[in-house]
Amino acid sequence: MKRTTFLLLLILCVSSTILHAQEKSKIQQNAEVAEKSGQVANARSNYIRAFQDYAAKGSIQQSVECGVKATALYYKESLYKEAFELLRNIDQTIYSVKLSDSQRASLRYLTTKERMQMYIKLRKNASALDQLETMEKQAKASGSDELYNDLLYNKAIYYYTFGQNAQGNAVFKEMASKLTAQKEYNKVDEVYQTLIANGRKSNNANMVAQSYNSYVAWKDSVNELKVADITAQLNQKISQHEETIASKDDSLASQKAIIFGLLLLVGILAAVLAVGAIVLVRYIFLTSKQKAIIKNMKANNELKVKFINNISAQLNPTLQKLNTEQPEVKALLHFTNHIEQLSQLENSVDEVVETEELNIQPFCEELAEQIRKQLKPNVQFTVNVPKTNVRINREYVTHILQHLLSNAVYFTQEDGHIRLEFKKRGAHSHQFIVQNTGIVIPEEKREDIFKPFLEIRDLTEGDGLGLPICKQMALKMNGDITVDPEFTKGTRFILSLHD
Repeated sequence: MKRTTFLLLLILCVSSTILHAQEKSKIQQNAEVAEKSGQVANARSNYIRAFQDYAAKGSIQQSVECGVKATALYYKESLYKEAFELLRNIDQTIYSVKLSDSQRASLRYLTTKERMQMYIKLRKNASALDQLETMEKQAKASGSDELYNDLLYNKAIYYYTFGQNAQGNAVFKEMASKLTAQKEYNKVDEVYQTLIANGRKSNNANMVAQSYNSYVAWKDSVNELKVADITAQLNQKISQHEETIASKDDSLASQKAIIFGLLLLVGILAAVLAVGAIVLVRYIFLTSKQKAIIKNMKANNELKVKFINNISAQLNPTLQKLNTEQPEVKALLHFTNHIEQLSQLENSVDEVVETEELNIQPFCEELAEQIRKQLKPNVQFTVNVPKTNVRINREYVTHILQHLLSNAVYFTQEDGHIRLEFKKRGAHSHQFIVQNTGIVIPEEKREDIFKPFLEIRDLTEGDGLGLPICKQMALKMNGDITVDPEFTKGTRFILSLHD
């Protein structure tokens, strides 16, 4: 059934037993086919049968809709007596079932509108007006904006038909203003076109003239609104692109600092990275297309990973030939490995990680055994993990928990306490919790500890990339790592995951 703007869909809040949505019955489909082919009597007969069949099944909305269509096909052939009789039967059907006041008003609105249209066709002004006033009461009782818009349309038809042009213009202006305010320009245009077509079809010259004049005036005014809307949308997109560019610039600045720091350590590669950074910045400022910028930056990120991997591949063999027990050499090896690992994680953050189902208790006990060997004297290590199966990425979770537990061992003094827990938080969410009685991380630094390269430090005292790497792994698993702000006797890290 072709949807038009002036015939708005009725939205009814109905009970599942009475107004349950169904597919069109075979009888209704036959009626629609006959109507399209011009077989009016056949279509009308099938619509009446569909009306009766739906009513018997309790599908009251579909029943009323089919009955109304049959009514329209009656008075199309000037069979007004039969049409009025059928509308009475439809009203009786509506009152025979249990409905709320708003539901009953919505359905009665359909039958009342058919009566009004017949009285308009019969040129009975007073009778049509009575029905129009009843429609207004029913539209208000239904609480439906759609019915109120339909009411405005039918008021306009009534006023234009009986030569009340001023009232018709006022009503139609109200309807067009509402749709225009909602930026439904195409719907307003369709309403005007439909009103003009209906006027021509019914040979109502006055309705055609008034509709066309209103349409021309509206068309002129809405063109300015469209231009303003398009301009606002373009300005918004430009602003969004500028914000994206600025964000990417900030990200690139941080990444360049990382690369420059590494090049200071390896010396010989500094010039290569400097040239690459200059070319990258120059490209960003020269290009005018945001899409091209993002695509190029993604490609450069991939090249950066390959470049860092190449540095690591060349640097590691050389460092391995040195005395790896020297703190500086060992620190540089760890640093290059961390840089490579962090870059790969950042570049593949959107890739899906594989998971497997594990029994969490033996998994955590195995980690605990490795950590117990590192404990300071009189430090207690408690594991509170139930026997349960969950889906996790073993590699990433192992790496994160080992790092968190190693940090806990390092910062927990003698006679302290370390605890590893696992808790289910929902059907598909769970948490690993690592807490210790070591130092308390200040509130202002709880977010910064997960960010790489915030400060320059002696690599022999750690490169500060352990927690940022853990953070990236958690994000790749659709999870996160946070510091519990409510724990004040030390530090508590929470690894939240979703399977």
